[in-house]
Amino acid sequence: MTDSTSAAAEEAAQNATLQKAVIVGMQPDQSRHVLDEAIRFARLLDVPLVVAHVDVTRFVTYEDPDGYVHSAPIDINFEAGVAEFEAVQEAAAAALEGTGLTWTARQLVGDPALAIKQLANKLDAQLIVVGTRKRGIGESIREFFTGSVAARLAHRQHRSILVVPLEEPVPDDQKDIWTE
Repeated sequence: MTDSTSAAAEEAAQNATLQKAVIVGMQPDQSRHVLDEAIRFARLLDVPLVVAHVDVTRFVTYEDPDGYVHSAPIDINFEAGVAEFEAVQEAAAAALEGTGLTWTARQLVGDPALAIKQLANKLDAQLIVVGTRKRGIGESIREFFTGSVAARLAHRQHRSILVVPLEEPVPDDQKDIWTE
């Protein structure tokens, strides 16, 4: 059996134990509030939790019929994506310690909305939890070109999505949401 075949078989076995899970999209240094809400809903629904980090510096080259995804880096420095995933795993492990929840972390690649949608389909997820984006001109430009992950998920699949605010709400009397 090749490495990709054994990895695909392991993933398929793990997917069987994660059916109906709550999926939470996480990034390094993201507000803990997003993960806390995902934990709360996984407990309420009595289902596993899947912490998903999407490495946007890699793209899917092809997918085997058994579901194993092959990817390639956009940039030669793909260690950044590995470091980000490790940071997400560490934050999740700290938050989930002692909760008794069954959970795992998954590294996805490519477009965040499409990658999370595909994982949700594989697991027949009950809920997807994502955070809002940070305010700032850089994030505004990124969202202009790529769109909101939450909005794209809401329009491209049938599952419920919980969008958790990352920062303090903008006051009603403030005209501009992104002031930078």
